[in-house]
Amino acid sequence: MKRIATTFLLGIAVMTATAQTAREEIDQNPWLAGSNYLDYDRQLPDFNYTKTPKGYVPFYFSHYGRHGSRWLIGDNDYERVIRPLRKARREGKLTREGEETLRRLEVFNRTTVKRLGDLTTVGERQHHGIGRRMAEHFPEIFKAKGVAIDARSTTVNRCILSMIAECEELMAANPTARIHNDVSDALQYYLNGPWEGKVRENSGKGGSRHREFTQAHTKPGRLMGVLFNDLQWAMDETDTGNLMRHLFEVAINMQSHDDAPDLLHLFTKDEIYDMWTIQNVGWYQNYGPSPLTGSVMPFSQANLLENIIQTADTCVALGRPQATLRFGHEVCVMPLACLLELDNCGAVVEDMEKLDEVWRNYRIFPMGCNIQLIFYRPVKVGSNGLQASDVLVKALLNEREATLPVPTTTAPYYRWSDLREYYTQKLREFRTEPNK
Repeated sequence: MKRIATTFLLGIAVMTATAQTAREEIDQNPWLAGSNYLDYDRQLPDFNYTKTPKGYVPFYFSHYGRHGSRWLIGDNDYERVIRPLRKARREGKLTREGEETLRRLEVFNRTTVKRLGDLTTVGERQHHGIGRRMAEHFPEIFKAKGVAIDARSTTVNRCILSMIAECEELMAANPTARIHNDVSDALQYYLNGPWEGKVRENSGKGGSRHREFTQAHTKPGRLMGVLFNDLQWAMDETDTGNLMRHLFEVAINMQSHDDAPDLLHLFTKDEIYDMWTIQNVGWYQNYGPSPLTGSVMPFSQANLLENIIQTADTCVALGRPQATLRFGHEVCVMPLACLLELDNCGAVVEDMEKLDEVWRNYRIFPMGCNIQLIFYRPVKVGSNGLQASDVLVKALLNEREATLPVPTTTAPYYRWSDLREYYTQKLREFRTEPNK
């Protein structure tokens, strides 16, 4: 839309300030290459927050969070790796490393029975930590006597259990809190709404470009030599590229489990980075502001942003300590962060080979990822009552202070009236502009 140049330059500035390249970060912490499988607790910030402006106090907390770590979801996600290895074992084509890899996979696979997509203990622990820190960092809200906390989740079990884990911590921190939990299909339109209109029409565009990128960055030869004693047999009997990518998915998601087998050692640093870049480009194209999909995919969360604005208006008018918690999925957090233009999330990048210089998915949507908007009001409110122009907002992306796309002299604090006008206009433009 009309923000491309500004957003891109902001993205460059933010990434430059971080100093390290994506390659350096992943070499240092290979689990980052998990993209949406990254364990939230492996990249916690230092929580050195900017001091609240003098004369202000936090009073309202608005949130959308993803469920915590889980088993893989698909019925075939583990078996599609095990099957070709079993076939190779029957025909005597596995190396010793291949035999050991299959043994570890078969042992682990027993734990997945009737567990696909379920929250793991790692995921539950993530949300207990998030809930506990929310109360610790914003006691003016969460420890206020009788504070009203409205918590809503999609109808998926792992999201419901994540909501429960956070609410348990909030109740432990403040037994007087009035917590209302709600789970219903009636909430799905904004907690995990379907793609419609321009978003749906643009979603399939650019698929051939991503397939070409995937092919160019998938180099399975060395890995196949580690697993199979007959490379020609492996190439004839197996889609080696798919096997490499699927095995990496299983290996990188082992961080979602306590005491899981180590399979990441099978991959070199170059291979780990390639597997990540494929995912980074795929997520950017399908859920981010990629020009290949018309830069419209973040508007899949238009209903969610509208709910955030409308609910905030009500809570600002009331002016007392309250919290709104929403629980769902990374396919909502990712585009919402882009729609809100948190930090560099809204950057528009043409060259996919340079995307990692500007946009890195692991900073946006690890397991347990969340967006927190904290509203601050003056300690002393005028005779006309609390107005939107009186209220400041700070955004946290995965509990890190984030920049927002309007001018301010008190960063990371922004006037709610400015943000509200900006986002309302952005939604209005999207809904009135013709599809391109």
